[in-house]
Amino acid sequence: MMGLGAPLAIVANDAGAANIILAWLSADDLSRVRAVMTGPALALWKNRFGDAPCASSIEEALDGAAALLSGTGWASDAEHRARKAARAQGLLSVAVIDHWVNYPDRFVRDGETVLPDRVWVTDPYALAEARRTLPGTPSDERSNLYLSNQAAAAGPLPSRGDVLFVAEPARSDWGRDSAGEFQALDYFMAHRAGIGLGTAPLRVRPHPSDAAGKYDAWIAAHPGTALDLSPDMATALRPASTVVGMNSFAMVISLAAGRQTICALPPWAPPWRLPHDDVVHLSRLKAD
Repeated sequence: MMGLGAPLAIVANDAGAANIILAWLSADDLSRVRAVMTGPALALWKNRFGDAPCASSIEEALDGAAALLSGTGWASDAEHRARKAARAQGLLSVAVIDHWVNYPDRFVRDGETVLPDRVWVTDPYALAEARRTLPGTPSDERSNLYLSNQAAAAGPLPSRGDVLFVAEPARSDWGRDSAGEFQALDYFMAHRAGIGLGTAPLRVRPHPSDAAGKYDAWIAAHPGTALDLSPDMATALRPASTVVGMNSFAMVISLAAGRQTICALPPWAPPWRLPHDDVVHLSRLKAD
């Protein structure tokens, strides 16, 4: 199983690494996997494997396991606890990083650092960042089947597509009176006419970690917008010719699927943090 032996314990919470890990698995692998899925990762597991059972606890998953494969998200300490338990048991621990920022901080909870034995990333940018910021932890580049599968399944660029806004929690108000994600939405709405998108229908796709109904009031206040609850990014991308967002991995899928991809971070927000050069930056277009 990914060269890690069986049974393989898998622990994930946030959607980013969970999407990558689950794309490596097939239904035939499930008898050799002990998965602990929480939060958004559990919804992704159910969407992919239906009622296939998960382990009831981290302890059950690790008991007799050959190795641990874990995500590195922010919204839970489950992955951290699993790495700590694996270290105590002398199990090989491999962590999957799905983004390009804050690598050392991903392994710290309440002041306690628990590094894995190896880190897996999925592109050369991430590999360079892992080797720079985690020099004592071996790192490897692995194929991103999730990215390639979703980009292929999105299909060709539609001739008269709509606009898809891929939301994500900013976890800051950037010194203003509203959450950063709503500021980015408003900034795009204020300037979209200047880039030729003033009349295009807009769908807002919540982040997997967003609470249900988070964008309902905003959508109700903006005629011509709709909520996108497609089961995956490929489905959400099919009718879109343009994708707008902040810093999420969904924008990387958009680029791979050949869609125009726009960063809507306003000038007062923290800087763009992805390493991809093909994204259009709304704040640099001086659309106002």
